[in-house]
Amino acid sequence: MATINGCNLPDDLYYLHEKHVWVRPESGGLLTVGMNDVAQHLAGNVLSLTPKKVGRAVPKGQSVATIESAKWVGPVPAPVGGEIVEVNEAARGNPKILNQDPYGAGWIARLKPTDWEAEKSGLVSGSAGLETYRAYLDGQGIRCDKPAGA
Repeated sequence: MATINGCNLPDDLYYLHEKHVWVRPESGGLLTVGMNDVAQHLAGNVLSLTPKKVGRAVPKGQSVATIESAKWVGPVPAPVGGEIVEVNEAARGNPKILNQDPYGAGWIARLKPTDWEAEKSGLVSGSAGLETYRAYLDGQGIRCDKPAGA
């Protein structure tokens, strides 16, 4: 796990860094999607998670869920296109888990990707990807080790 600007960012995930969303390839070709530490920091206490329905096809960039927090209401975009095959019912029932464990129990949806091999090149990953993310966070003035907006 790398720490960038006080934000915990595992180096084994793929990131749609401009939207603070992560993807983890799973066995069987599925992808798990969640919001990262940056997103949960910027959002503050997550109050509700409303995932889209299983079976829905979502193009890259379209919402897999809506998050409502103390500071923000908005979509969690799909980092790649695919079909939603599972949503995290435990997180829907206890949305605070998105703040407490964004890379584990706080995942949001699982996708069957349309074309993972082609679309993963649009995401950042590994140490080079995290350096790209660091430059983005620096450019935006985002840190997780102090209150958002401070």
